[in-house]
Amino acid sequence: MKHVINVLVENEFGVLSRIASLFSGRGFNIESLTVAETEDSSVSSMTIVTEGADHIIEQITKQLNKLINVIKVVELSEAVQMAREMVLLKFSINGGPKRVELLSLIEIYQGRVLELGPRSLIVEMTGERAKIEAALEVLGPFGIKEMSRTGLVALARECGK
Repeated sequence: MKHVINVLVENEFGVLSRIASLFSGRGFNIESLTVAETEDSSVSSMTIVTEGADHIIEQITKQLNKLINVIKVVELSEAVQMAREMVLLKFSINGGPKRVELLSLIEIYQGRVLELGPRSLIVEMTGERAKIEAALEVLGPFGIKEMSRTGLVALARECGK
């Protein structure tokens, strides 16, 4: 089962390494990891996506809480999270009907064209992981030349769901 863990940490050298070591030391893969400063530049927020049994994730959460520099650890259930991913895609294009069809599909998936040149197209898409996966499946046959994808970013909803 997939788990999303949000960890607030002091924004200091070595914190990311200690947290990644905690996971690898227990044989767990981090599927997605996103780290950035919060509204307070001395604090960073880490969104970690991993897979494992509930009792193992509970142990990892307890271990995270024991680490120096960790301020708060919250496992976000699907019911109370607002989560998004972003992907940047580059396509080789040479005009014609293929280009028109590609632009039409990008619009359907609420993508945003960042750059449209004579031979290439760069697109930004954001949304829930399932939407990004579906868009990649549909757009893949158009020949994605390059792709850069963020990890999941998530916040707890205040009102629940």
